[in-house]
Amino acid sequence: MESSKPQTSRCLFAAIGLFFLAPLVAEFLLGNLPIKMLSALVVLAPFYGGGALLIRETARRAGRGWPTIVLLALAYGIVEEAFTTQTLFNPNYMHLNLHLLDSAYIPVLGIGAWWTVFVLALHTVWSISVPIALIEATVPRRATTPWLGNWGLAVTAMLFVLGAAANTAIGFHTDHFLASPAQFATSAAVVVLLVAGAFLRYQLVAASVSDPADPASLGPAQSVPSPWFFFAIALAAGSAILVVPKSWGWWAAAIILGLELGVAALVLVLSRRSGWRRAHQLALAAGAALSYAWHAFFEPPVLGGTGLDVRAGNAVFALGAVLLIAFAARRLRAAQTTAA
Repeated sequence: MESSKPQTSRCLFAAIGLFFLAPLVAEFLLGNLPIKMLSALVVLAPFYGGGALLIRETARRAGRGWPTIVLLALAYGIVEEAFTTQTLFNPNYMHLNLHLLDSAYIPVLGIGAWWTVFVLALHTVWSISVPIALIEATVPRRATTPWLGNWGLAVTAMLFVLGAAANTAIGFHTDHFLASPAQFATSAAVVVLLVAGAFLRYQLVAASVSDPADPASLGPAQSVPSPWFFFAIALAAGSAILVVPKSWGWWAAAIILGLELGVAALVLVLSRRSGWRRAHQLALAAGAALSYAWHAFFEPPVLGGTGLDVRAGNAVFALGAVLLIAFAARRLRAAQTTAA
């Protein structure tokens, strides 16, 4: 039997890993920022990493699984895009002339349907859920237990607040945009509803979906497709979300929303079967992560310019993602072998 000290050390390393992996996936693996801007982690890690770690720890302390994590991740996305960067409402974010709101614009709400669906998918899936799934797979025996004590959780919350404040200040200093009081109020109400829904005793559809290590989640003896099937699904759906042209307007928004709901429904159904394992969760996260990795090579960074160093950076981050996935898969196999 392993001593508690190595287990505690692994949990600390897992928490630190998630703290830095979240911004690396969200901005650098995506290709939004080039490798020469790694110093931006100073303000990005407390916000992205602090948010991901806070969501993960809160859900696991409450004994909740992925439905709670995903709903909190969606709430996080709204906090970032409605309050911190305000891209949901800003017609010319940071004066970059990206025209984010032009596609499928909804005048009464002051938002673009395509951008809203797209960017919230990015945060829900990639910024929060993918890093959590990847890091949890590296510590399979502690994947569903808290990693931090009360002080660690308090420090994480403080870092998240400081990160949010710093990113908000940077954004406001750039273009002095402020959304309307009604837009802020509506966004806040949606966030509150999502957080409340995440902690309902029984969530309408997702309540019975638990983590694969929980024997209570095992249903009738039913088979589940290979993890490679879920890897392919995540890679294909993630890639499609990233490449669907925003010029398609409402069709683009509908395609993205349809892909999200379709994959979610598939996972909700199959994850209730007794054959569902952590390898399936890792496969989903791996497919999504690698869709970011390949797409980054074909998109110029939003900031930081272009050049050979940018593509070299894309290769570094893609290789890092592959190595992390391989390490996580090895850890899962080792845990399964020991359990057997």
